[in-house]
Amino acid sequence: MMYWTDGVDFPRGIMCLDRRETPVSPLRRPGIQSAGHFAVDVITCYNCTMKVAVRRIGNSLGVLLPKATLDAWGVGEGDALHLTEHGLRPAGRGGFMHHELDELRRTMALEVVRRFTPREIRAQILANLHRWRRQGVWGAAYKEWQDIAEGLDDGELFAAMLGRDENAVRLRQSAPFVGLLPKEQVRKLNEEAAG
Repeated sequence: MMYWTDGVDFPRGIMCLDRRETPVSPLRRPGIQSAGHFAVDVITCYNCTMKVAVRRIGNSLGVLLPKATLDAWGVGEGDALHLTEHGLRPAGRGGFMHHELDELRRTMALEVVRRFTPREIRAQILANLHRWRRQGVWGAAYKEWQDIAEGLDDGELFAAMLGRDENAVRLRQSAPFVGLLPKEQVRKLNEEAAG
């Protein structure tokens, strides 16, 4: 949960940053005050409604994180947090958990269904599958998608795209209807899913 650069233990909820200056820092940007290897502005806000202040803690600088945030992240004493130029998040999650990733895929599929007719969706699926086969990228799920797209049963298409059963979840892992949504909409859906 905490990153200590000087080996000092602090109470739960404090994130310490090394205050020693180093000439090269991958996170340093022109015009940004830094605390050692980390840009101070990276962790001044843990969500859109609350800022946290950088404070002096012993020989280091750090921030106090609300207990509710740590609990929501499932972070406890001894766990790690991941700091990037985009913010602070629990470490080790590697992005989305499996069910969160499938829910994101399902949300994108729902947006596709809202914007396009079954005929347009089938055309995109078949075009992508044709291109992927030509490029040598083919999997068993793609044959199933091909059968669905070549069929005329809209219910089967929508069940594969939006269903919550094991088969729909498996098929969405290889969803061939990519390219229909504008990149801006995909970015927005990704950001909303990331919180």
